[in-house]
Amino acid sequence: MKNQSKPIFISCFLIFVLLCSHSISVTAQEVEYEREFDYSEDGEKGPAHWGDLKKEWSACKTGTMQSPVDMKIGRVKVIFTSENLKRNYKPCNATLRNRGHDISLKWLDYNAGTLRVNGADYVLDHAHWHSPSEHTINGCRYDLELHMVHTSIDPNATNKITVIGLLYKIGAPDPFLSKLINTITSMADKLEERDVGIINPNDINLGGRKYFRYKGSLTTPPCTEGVIWTIIREIDTVSVGQIRALRNAVYDYAEMNARPLQPINDRQIELYFPKPTPN
Repeated sequence: MKNQSKPIFISCFLIFVLLCSHSISVTAQEVEYEREFDYSEDGEKGPAHWGDLKKEWSACKTGTMQSPVDMKIGRVKVIFTSENLKRNYKPCNATLRNRGHDISLKWLDYNAGTLRVNGADYVLDHAHWHSPSEHTINGCRYDLELHMVHTSIDPNATNKITVIGLLYKIGAPDPFLSKLINTITSMADKLEERDVGIINPNDINLGGRKYFRYKGSLTTPPCTEGVIWTIIREIDTVSVGQIRALRNAVYDYAEMNARPLQPINDRQIELYFPKPTPN
């Protein structure tokens, strides 16, 4: 019996070592991932080089439908509509994560509701912030941009991601961001995730009924194309302190985490307006 227990002990020890090694490996990959790209203009990992860093990031360099873009009022196609954005959001448990290059708010278990775009439903997955804004309007860059990222519930969908972008200028504090700012501040320079309880996406002010829409890409690697963008035309406000908290929380290389503007090429940008009511 004594001789039999030794192999069992060795086997258990090996399993323990393998599990620990796997845990360390996963952690190392996660930390490394946060530093695989940055926003420096002259650095080897800056936006100009994203497409060269990995083969699967090639769209960042060769793509023809990249984001962000400048939305010039004079070249948009105006569409009148009698419908608001069809969103069906609901309160849901969420976590706040410092990803090094941004702060991300993720709703859990796909229970935060849906957004309908072009007849298809997309589930709200997460939101994150960029400062300054990535998209511009008539060449004007704003102080902050919030992205609400949704994924398709149809596995056969051509466009699997749709994003709502909200632009902010310096002014009164953003009430939604105020709910999270203490947690964001406490996560400065820490790659960690915190439970923030139930967060209602409806508390995000989506403004009026005017919005731009175009087809683009993710604005971070792998710069996947086929993303349907909806940029709210109304500009909201955010305080200097809130922007400072977001910038202080992320790593130094991402304090200003906006990708440069990309060529529009032959894409069409639509501007949706409320349909005029008859007199």
